Amino acid sequence: MRRKSGKRSKGIPVKSSGRRVSSGSGKGRKWFSGNIHMVMMLKLLLVLLLLFFSRILFYIFNLGYFSNLGFMEALHLFIIGLRFDLSALLFINAPFILMNLMPFTFRYNRIYQGFANSYYYIINAFALFTNFGDTIYFRFTLKRLTADIFSYMEVGGDFDKLIPQFLEDFWYMAVIWILFVVVLIYIAKRFAVASPGSTKKGAGFQFFFVNTILMIVIGALTVIGMRGGLQLRPIGLVTAGNSTLAKNIPLVLNTPFSLVKTFKHQALKTITWFRKESELAKIYTPVHQAGLTGFKNYNVMIIILESFSREHIGFLNHSLDNGRYQGFTPFMDSLIRVGFYFDAFANGKTSIQGIPAVLSGIPSLMNESFIQSGYAAGKYTSIAGLLKPRGYTTAFFHGGTNGTMGFDAYSRLVGFDHYYGRSEYNNERDYDGKWGIRDEEFFQYAAKTINGFKQPFAAAFFSLSSHHPYYVPAKYINIFRTGKLPIQQSVMYADHSLGEFFHTAQHMPWYKNTLFVITADHTSEGYYPYYQSDIGQYAIPLLFFKPGSALQGRGEAVAQQTDVMPTVLSYLGFDKSYLAFGNDLFNSANNPNTFSIHYISGLYGLIKDGYYLEYNGTGCTSLFDITKDPMLKENLVSKGKPEKKNLELFIRAYIQQYNNRLIENRMMIDNWK
Repeated sequence: MRRKSGKRSKGIPVKSSGRRVSSGSGKGRKWFSGNIHMVMMLKLLLVLLLLFFSRILFYIFNLGYFSNLGFMEALHLFIIGLRFDLSALLFINAPFILMNLMPFTFRYNRIYQGFANSYYYIINAFALFTNFGDTIYFRFTLKRLTADIFSYMEVGGDFDKLIPQFLEDFWYMAVIWILFVVVLIYIAKRFAVASPGSTKKGAGFQFFFVNTILMIVIGALTVIGMRGGLQLRPIGLVTAGNSTLAKNIPLVLNTPFSLVKTFKHQALKTITWFRKESELAKIYTPVHQAGLTGFKNYNVMIIILESFSREHIGFLNHSLDNGRYQGFTPFMDSLIRVGFYFDAFANGKTSIQGIPAVLSGIPSLMNESFIQSGYAAGKYTSIAGLLKPRGYTTAFFHGGTNGTMGFDAYSRLVGFDHYYGRSEYNNERDYDGKWGIRDEEFFQYAAKTINGFKQPFAAAFFSLSSHHPYYVPAKYINIFRTGKLPIQQSVMYADHSLGEFFHTAQHMPWYKNTLFVITADHTSEGYYPYYQSDIGQYAIPLLFFKPGSALQGRGEAVAQQTDVMPTVLSYLGFDKSYLAFGNDLFNSANNPNTFSIHYISGLYGLIKDGYYLEYNGTGCTSLFDITKDPMLKENLVSKGKPEKKNLELFIRAYIQQYNNRLIENRMMIDNWK
């Protein structure tokens, strides 16, 4: 039957002259059919738009965190983010692009096109999945996911239990992802590839020559796009810091890009900013030289509380809510009044970063945690490893499933003789169903177990209940207050568990001879503006308490997690040299170098001398006077501040010491050159 001129038969796709539509393009009415290269580009453009819209949703669902941004500034960051979207798009779709660029007619084969399109749908659906999953997970880490998530899963992150819980709590994000995937498939199937009408003609020299040239040109453009431009170095996570403050970097990046850029990536590079070791050591050294005398064999009990942000502690936040803020830690409040307290900062945003910082004095200044990195196989120690030769019994307590985050392996490696976890507790009636044994019961278990230790002992306890899904036993649901953040009722439960531990411990013979250290592994998401800022999002408590002693007051020094080991060893009068990337806070009056440092999304953050400096590995990107500007509103980096040079010099020395010592396996004093 002949078709009338200018009309289209119902349900028949438009055909290019002398060409036919490849059956591998899908069924249904086509919106466009034509050149294979044009169809490929339209499909890639579709994914680019979906990535762009997913960034907007990322912004909307985390609006509280990005509340400092005006509409135009946020829009500007969205547009900058397209560069990173394009790079990620081309990286993950490189096989799909190559399959469509091959200068041979078999690329029009139905099965071949079906395979190419299947890859396209699967890889881009996964990319969108990571973006939407990170939209929620970001609240807990305040950074885009990096490839260390795969190592985290390998070392036991309890993902098999947590993913169903996340899906239950944040089901709406899964629904949005499914809608985006449906849109992706529905629209992409309406772009049809028109193949040569004659295979013989299509296989000619002209076809091969033209399509080879196109493959070279499009391939070159693809590589340029993957690199993010023609600049000397390809764009990376740190590139985003050139356009905005560290706080806003996650809005510029996207999760597929972060995963691609950190997968199989060499964590550290040897640095030679300072040629002489003596010159470097004058500015900063992690070596703590022997010199103390009169060792006191006190017991040491280090308690690391899950997600215990400084924001949750009422005693430390009298000014909030016009003086009406109660907080959620009545026991911790009472203990701060009788101990020696420091406003401290976490060295990272995850538990697996916090534990080695507190116990070994080693921060994670790279895109993966120190425990997960290849450097964890080197020589290093902890407070347990240093005290064990003094006759200390050493133990690590964590109620999680044995193997969680590799804490059992880490603790044995650094000198803890005993590890007590869910298996050792051996009573599943007290299992919370997600993370491990409930805090109240496991704190009591720890107290009674320690009571059987030969003194002196050095023990570490890491709590777990104040973590999503924020478990609170039914008997306390109507007793502990809820707050502005979902975590805060479980914080109150954890604080209660801590109080019950001390109530039990104070009746035991080892109690009065014990130095207690209480801090957090990292912060939770913040509610008040300061606790959402680049420095406030790391704010944690650090308390030293010795029953019946004069160890009371409030320190003014800048404190961090890596200061715990040097400060404890100083208090004990430890007389051997050792290595730790922190300071002795009790002698901070004689040490002007107290500071805090962290690393996130390619940027180092340094708090020192009343300033906050952000450094991208080559230069300072931001500088703030936090004594006058705690909310970091005025960037002084271009104002010619003399302090900038000294701070930059210090952070360079710190990074060089850190990188080179890890690379060269010089993390113990007996291996120091």
